[in-house]
Amino acid sequence: QYAKQWSWFSKHPYSVVLLDEIEKAHSDIYNILLQVMDHGTLTDNNGRKIDFRNVILVMTTNAGVQETVRKSIGFKQQDHSHDALSEINKTFSPEFRNRLDGIIWFQHLDQEIILQIVDKFICDLQVQLDKKQVSLELSSEARQWLAAKGYDHAMGARPMARVIQEQLKKPLANEILFGVLTEGGDVRVELVADKLEFHYQTAKAIATEAQPG
Repeated sequence: QYAKQWSWFSKHPYSVVLLDEIEKAHSDIYNILLQVMDHGTLTDNNGRKIDFRNVILVMTTNAGVQETVRKSIGFKQQDHSHDALSEINKTFSPEFRNRLDGIIWFQHLDQEIILQIVDKFICDLQVQLDKKQVSLELSSEARQWLAAKGYDHAMGARPMARVIQEQLKKPLANEILFGVLTEGGDVRVELVADKLEFHYQTAKAIATEAQPG
C-alpha cells in the first residue's frame, strides 16, 4: 500500500525527499527504504518499477538528542556524541545504518540564528497585520526575550511558533477585534519585569499628530 503512495516519484524522478523524525516510522516504511537504498527502485501494486536513482533521501531523527544536551557532572563539559551515536545504533538496525551515505550531527542553534528565526516570525506576523493597518515594533529586549522563550536545546526552535502565538498574536488579535486597534494603529512591544508590555497608538491619534498646527 505504501508503494502506491510513493508512485508520485514516477512523475518526479529528480527529487529531494525529507523524512522528518524517521524514528517514528512504521516498520513497513523501513522495509521500503531498504529496498530503495539497495536497488534504487520500488515496485508498486501494479508491478511497475519506480526509479529512485536520482532521488536524494534526507532523514532527520531526534534519537540521541537527549544525550547531546545532557549536562556533565563536574566543571568540565564533556562530549556526549559517543552516547548519542550509541542511541542511534539502538534505534536503527545495522542493515539500515549501513545503507546511509552518512550521519550529520547538527550543532545547537546559536543566538544569532535564533534571533533570525524570531525576525522571520515577526515579518510573517507583520504581513498579516498590514491587512488591518497595524504596524508592529519590538524593542531589542523584547526580541531577545522571545528568542529565549522560543528555543529549547532538546527541541530546537519548535516552541517558537507557540510562543509567538501566545505572547503576541493573541493579545494583538483581541485589540484588533475589540480594543484600540479596531481601526488600525501602531504597537510597540517592550520588556518590563520579564513580561511583554504593549503600547498602543490608535489610527485616530496618529492622524491627529500628523495634522499641521
